[in-house]
Amino acid sequence: MLARVQSFVLSGLDDHPCEVEVDLAETGLPKTTVVGLPAAAVKESLERVRSAIVNGGYAFPDGRLLVNLAPADLRKEGPIYDLPIAIGVLMANGSIAPAQRELRFDWRKYLFAGELALDGRVRPINGAISMALHAKRKRLDGVILPQANAREAAAVDGVQVLGVSTLAAVVSLLNGTGPTIEPEPPLNIVDLITRAKAAVDFAEIKGQEAAKRAVIIAAAGGHNLLMLGPAGTGKTMLAKALPGIIPPLSPDEALEVTRIYSACGLVARGDGIITRRPVRTPHHTASSPAIIGGGTIPKPGEVSLAHRGVLFLAELPEFSRAVLETLRQPLEDRVVTISRAHSSLQFPADFMLVAALNPTPRGDMPRGAEGQRIMERYLSRLSGPLIDRIDIHIEVPSLPYAKLRAKPDGESSESLRARVQAARDRQSRRQGAGLLNSALSGKMLDKFAAIDDMSATLLAQAVSELGLSARAYDKVRRVARTIADLESSERVKAPHISEAVQYRLLDRML
Repeated sequence: MLARVQSFVLSGLDDHPCEVEVDLAETGLPKTTVVGLPAAAVKESLERVRSAIVNGGYAFPDGRLLVNLAPADLRKEGPIYDLPIAIGVLMANGSIAPAQRELRFDWRKYLFAGELALDGRVRPINGAISMALHAKRKRLDGVILPQANAREAAAVDGVQVLGVSTLAAVVSLLNGTGPTIEPEPPLNIVDLITRAKAAVDFAEIKGQEAAKRAVIIAAAGGHNLLMLGPAGTGKTMLAKALPGIIPPLSPDEALEVTRIYSACGLVARGDGIITRRPVRTPHHTASSPAIIGGGTIPKPGEVSLAHRGVLFLAELPEFSRAVLETLRQPLEDRVVTISRAHSSLQFPADFMLVAALNPTPRGDMPRGAEGQRIMERYLSRLSGPLIDRIDIHIEVPSLPYAKLRAKPDGESSESLRARVQAARDRQSRRQGAGLLNSALSGKMLDKFAAIDDMSATLLAQAVSELGLSARAYDKVRRVARTIADLESSERVKAPHISEAVQYRLLDRML
């Protein structure tokens, strides 16, 4: 007897349909075979399925069993096919009633996925939200998946999510012999995002007014930021406070981010959806695949996990040169392309890069000519093309004792977020929704950030004296446009250009 169960394939972040076909032949020697380009974990699923079926009190067929995962040219990874294979086997041997009239609902319009324990429990899987999105796109009724993933899948509107905890519960549901499984209630994504709080409030940061100003500008225009200063001056705290002044994720952005984390199994059980902009802080010993993504089975790296959020690289010169150079392409294109002999995958990487570095390996400010040479050698670990791609360079100096003793009296993150939101609203009205100043092309800058004669003279002098590249020239204009937006100015003026030039610190030092 032949049975068919619908599931899905997760290739990188892309979801594809997968039909699990189970054919049971009464004749021939007992043998079970899985075909359809299965990986090792999928081949191993047969033993888990056998034990789960037997320990659940059902009969495992003795005949020749063939399992086909279609389409056969797409590689199948992970243990998500345990549940659909088990359902297919039980349909093929008659343990699940085949007659449609005996079923409470049309199971052919549902996707099945789940890992089985040997006692029949259904364990969580990766990619639950991609599964629900696939069901919605294919106009299916819903998904049947592990209870631990139900809240996550419920973030997708218009899809019925049935969370199950055991194989027996699924069999009872399909046979109509057990209690009805209540669908997971849909998530109120807007409410969850509204209730999310920032990790660090700007009001907690003492002093560093100039650095705070630069961080606000970076948030308003989506600019990359580099902070140079001795150890212990608050660079890390500034980076952690930055997401709190960026406008919150929209529901679509929250789904987009959650989809990435779900594919990596990083959504906390019970949370359902990522509600705060992500902040990723990889260690300087991280490899290129860890930062960019890749591996034998390509997975998203830190730049994709920071999508719509912040990638914070502390002690920037301590990262290997090869790792830093791989950042150049995603900083420009905002996507990462992982190419393999059999396929090519794209991962989103639209993030703000925030980097921090000490002036010397010891972490202190240099003194004298020898100290200056040490600093120059240390900073020479950073390539010019990488520095060029960072819009704002600022110095974060040590705080005097009086500032350390004083109570924090800065503006709160909530107040600053309102200013940043107003600046971004101006950009949306002028340039189109979602297009920030940091993404403006040269042609767009000529249109939206036109400068007068005085500003042109200042910029020409800066290009000449600092030796700015064409890319740095555009960076200055983008930052100046953001400064003007923060001041509600329709035109970019000389003071805006002057301040933007001051944020090219490393161009002056290197």
